[in-house]
Amino acid sequence: MRKILIIGSGKSTAYLQKYLLDKSDAENLFITIGDLDLKTAQKAIQNHKNAKAIALNVFDNQSRTQAIKNADIVVSMLPARFHIEVAKDCVIYAKPMVTASYVSPEMQALHDAAVAKNIILLNEIGVDPGIDHMSAMQVLDRIRDAGGNIILFESFTGGLVAPENDNNLWNYKFTWNPRNVVLAGQGGAAKFLQEGTYKYIPYNRLFRRTEFLEIDNFGRFEVYANRDSLKYQNAYGLQNVKTLYRGTMRRVGFSRAWNMFVTLGMTDDSYTIDNSEQMTYRDFTNLFLPYSPTDSVELKLRHQLKIDQDDIVWDKLVELDIFSATKKVGIKNATPAQILQNILTQSWSLAKNDKDMIVMYHKFGYEKNGKNHQIDATMVVLGEDQTYTAMAKTVGLPVAMATLAILNKKITATGVQIPISKNIYAPILSELATFGIVFKEKEVPYLGYNPLNI
Repeated sequence: MRKILIIGSGKSTAYLQKYLLDKSDAENLFITIGDLDLKTAQKAIQNHKNAKAIALNVFDNQSRTQAIKNADIVVSMLPARFHIEVAKDCVIYAKPMVTASYVSPEMQALHDAAVAKNIILLNEIGVDPGIDHMSAMQVLDRIRDAGGNIILFESFTGGLVAPENDNNLWNYKFTWNPRNVVLAGQGGAAKFLQEGTYKYIPYNRLFRRTEFLEIDNFGRFEVYANRDSLKYQNAYGLQNVKTLYRGTMRRVGFSRAWNMFVTLGMTDDSYTIDNSEQMTYRDFTNLFLPYSPTDSVELKLRHQLKIDQDDIVWDKLVELDIFSATKKVGIKNATPAQILQNILTQSWSLAKNDKDMIVMYHKFGYEKNGKNHQIDATMVVLGEDQTYTAMAKTVGLPVAMATLAILNKKITATGVQIPISKNIYAPILSELATFGIVFKEKEVPYLGYNPLNI
């Protein structure tokens, strides 16, 4: 049998595991799932005859290398920073590898060695990055093949709560790693192109420079800029584009309220707070406010952030219980960002019957025969339950499909790759459609960023 090793059995792996197990008889597959927690891996295989679970610590060289040597292909679903340990072994033992994470500089450095071993290290084959690459390249290539010249490309993705479970004032719940949400936008100014001009947004202004868009049947959203929208300019063949903008989607109003935390300094992860374990939420909030012998924490916060009495932002802050004098932080030597994450997790965790939602929106502006045109493409995927989530579906299925395609030699590229070539994206997008992961396209008038045509 052809042996697939999946390392990591977290929240995003349910569909990946199910897809490969369902195909195991027809495709002659044997799947080994390795996880630090053996019980988690055992739960994932559900006593399937074509699978086994093993305890696997990626930092235990002997068990890691043995598992990789025994596989025909390796799927790493570990946290992104740990992929490199697996990738190095895959190169040494000439095993192809698939991950959903961004290509790191350390991963890219393995390209020539992977080519020499005639293997592929396929990265960025999840949802974002992943489905965003594939769906964008499919339309971009189609426009170019028809003689069009791309002048605008925008791409936005959001992991949100499904509309029927959208029941808090923030219109948001954690559907993925909460830490990534708290630290979003940090580490440098956002950089993008608009109408031929480079634009930069520093972190302290990021959540106040939003744009709005509509998705049919799902209403209005806002987007804030990703840190580097130009990262894929060359890969996408957009060197001469006038507008190139990538961002994150939220419901309208989220960013303005989130900016309160940024302004106060609650998202800072660069220092630790003394005696944080014994602090109440109210103590934590008060840390960032001036001393007053008479004014309450609430009054000081209103004054500091200039929140009007009828501003819904205030209600959003109250909803999070940040003024509670009884709830304890309970984390030793915590950073402000860690404490904020802990507070938000109490309010924003998905309830047992909640479902999540993935939304994606592409805009393509192009010139053809002297006229400007625009295509808007949107995708919405709703989760089924807490196991088969929209996030797990849109991350896991592309990974699984690519893994099988590599085994079947339908993907033959070598070295460090991302899914931007037609031989990779076309069959995967076609199969994803059979699982309800589809884009709806519509042609709209091209307005760019200058609707007055001045």
